[in-house]
Amino acid sequence: MKTVILCGGRGARLKEETEFKPKPMVRVGSQPILWHIMKIYAHHGHREFLLALGYKGQAIKEFFLNERAYSSDFTLQTAGGEIAFHEQSADDFTVTFADTGDDSLTGERLRRLRRYLGNEEFMLTYGDGVADIDIGELVRFHRQQGTVATITGVHPHSKYGLIRQDDRHRVEQFSQKPALAEYVNGGFMVMEPAVFDYVDDGMIEDALIRLTQDRQLSVYLHGGFWKAMDTYQEMEELNRLWEEKRPWAIWERSKT
Repeated sequence: MKTVILCGGRGARLKEETEFKPKPMVRVGSQPILWHIMKIYAHHGHREFLLALGYKGQAIKEFFLNERAYSSDFTLQTAGGEIAFHEQSADDFTVTFADTGDDSLTGERLRRLRRYLGNEEFMLTYGDGVADIDIGELVRFHRQQGTVATITGVHPHSKYGLIRQDDRHRVEQFSQKPALAEYVNGGFMVMEPAVFDYVDDGMIEDALIRLTQDRQLSVYLHGGFWKAMDTYQEMEELNRLWEEKRPWAIWERSKT
């Protein structure tokens, strides 16, 4: 099954990093967050990716074209250009790079990829969020539901500390950025080809609303780790987590 990753946005709220590169290329540890997302899917056996490129998409192409050279020792014969790599450490991905326009909205980006998807179910996610999600369980849940699309519901964390007061206005509890009780769409979606009956040139979220109206949208609840990178502070937090715990690095823990 192919996995579509939306990689074309400008990431305006992360301008410190995205002025010169697209948000999926912002690094967490030594690798772009896009690589981390792809490793999550690959761990569960899904290694075929379709990247919807837009803003500064050439940076994503250049990364994958040169990744092996950057991460390996090699010997170069300068006269003929022959290269001998000394490690076999390259990731086993099959990647289609598709230009979907610098200023397209997410729905239009998906529509422009339809010719690469055929008449098969596919997965879709954003290029800025990671989780310790079980992709296999998500796909099984989607197929059991029998709906056109399934999203993953996650508990977001408040950006602010929350307080609870007593009847004398004295603080009895202060929680620093707690997880909220509500669910939001954390990406990691599964879709049938019929989804294109609902997608227009607007936002993907508009299509999800139309699917909801027809009772054709299911939600898979994920209670584990999830975090998206929308601001410089969130980028720093993801880097800190990567150094300390690596909570989404499921590919490092066990083999599928």
